[in-house]
Amino acid sequence: MKETRQLEFKSDITNTFLKTVSAFANYDGGQIIFGLADDGSVIGLTNPKQACLDIENKINDSIRPQPQYELSVDDKNKTVVLVVESGRNKPYTYKSKAYRRNDTATIEVDELELSRLILQGKNTNYEELPASRQDLSFKILEEKVKQEIGIRVFNKDVLKTLNLYSDSEGYNNAAELVADQNNFPGIDIAKFGDSINIILKRVTFEHQSVLEQIEQTVQIFKDYYQYEEIQGMNRKTVSKIPEEAFRESIANAIIHRTWDVNAQIRVMMFDDRIEISSPGGLTSGLSKEEYLKGNVSILRNPILGNIFYRLHIVEILGTGILRIKQAYESSNTKPSFEIYDNSINVILPVMDSLVLSEDEEMVYKILSKSQPKSVGEITEEVPFGKSKVTTLIKGLVDRKYVTVVGNGRGTKYKL
Repeated sequence: MKETRQLEFKSDITNTFLKTVSAFANYDGGQIIFGLADDGSVIGLTNPKQACLDIENKINDSIRPQPQYELSVDDKNKTVVLVVESGRNKPYTYKSKAYRRNDTATIEVDELELSRLILQGKNTNYEELPASRQDLSFKILEEKVKQEIGIRVFNKDVLKTLNLYSDSEGYNNAAELVADQNNFPGIDIAKFGDSINIILKRVTFEHQSVLEQIEQTVQIFKDYYQYEEIQGMNRKTVSKIPEEAFRESIANAIIHRTWDVNAQIRVMMFDDRIEISSPGGLTSGLSKEEYLKGNVSILRNPILGNIFYRLHIVEILGTGILRIKQAYESSNTKPSFEIYDNSINVILPVMDSLVLSEDEEMVYKILSKSQPKSVGEITEEVPFGKSKVTTLIKGLVDRKYVTVVGNGRGTKYKL
C-alpha cells in the first residue's frame, strides 16, 4: 500500500495532519491512517482509543468550518483510520490557510485557487460573476439564436432566459464570453511543417465571441484536413480527421476550461494529428476514469454549456468524449486524452481507415461491443467455424487491428 492523492500515512499524531484534513475537505475527500510508516508498514499506536479523542479534539479546535469526518480503530494493527469527506462549505482552513493535495504532498493553495474555493462554498461559478464590462453587444449571438432556436425578437428577456443578465447584477462573465467583444483569452492555433521549428500558419482568435471563435477555428481545420474527391460526376468531401471530433473537442475546451486564468486554448496542427490543450484540469468530484468513460459530466461552465446545447453546437451535454471516440469507430487510429492538474489535452490522429472483408468486419464488430473474448466465444456469435475464426483473428492481429490478451487457454482478443 502506498500513499496517494487521497491517502496519507502518519506514524503518530502531530498537528501536520490538520493541513491534509483541510485539503481533503476542500477537494475530493480522502483518508489518513495513523500508525503507519511512510512506506505503509505497520507501526501501531500505543493507545488507539485515546488517539481517536486526540484527533477529534484537534480537528474540532483547529479546522474552520468543521468538516465531516469519521474515525475508526483497527484493533489488530492498533491503527486509526480518519476518513474526511469533501465538504460544501469551502474553504476549510487550518490557521486561516487553505490546503490542497499535490500528488502525495499537502501544500497551501494560492490566491487564485482560494478564490475558486470561496466561489464553490457559495455554490457560484466564475461565469456567474458580474462581467468586467457592461457595454456588451450580441449581434453574433442574436443571429445564432434566431437561426437555431427560432426566436424572432432578441432582447434582454432572452438574455435573462439564457442566464446571461439580471436586473441586479447586469451582465455576467458568461455573457461577456458570447458577446461580440470581450476581455478574455481565446484560441491560439499553429500549423506545423515537418517539425515544430517550421510554422506554416499562426493565428490567435481572442477578445471576440466564443461562438465566432469556434467557426473560425473549424474553418482553419477544413483548410488543412479536408479535401474534395471526384467520384464520377460527384464531388465528395473527405476528412483526414473527423470534423465532428474536432468540433466537439473545441466546444468541450471552451465549456470546460477555467476562465479565470489568462491562458489560451492551444491548437497544435501536425500532418498526422491535432493536439488541443485546454486550461484547467478535471472539475472537483470527477475522476479520471469517469471522464474517460464519458458517463459522468460535471460542467465547470454550465451557463455556456446550456447555450451551446440550445444552439446545437453540442448534441447532448456530457457526451463529448463518447462522441469523439465514436467518430473514430471506422479508424485503426484512435483519439487519446491526457489529463494533468492544470490542463487537459485531446489528441486527434489522422484516420487510418480499416480495410476489412465481410467476415472480418463481423468479428471486428463483436469485439467492439464487449470485453475481450476468446476464439470460442466469438465462434458462438458467427455463422462459421472455429478454424475460420482463428484465421480471421490472426489476420486482424497481424495488421494490428486486434490485440492479444493473456496466453495459453486463457488467450482472448480485444480491439
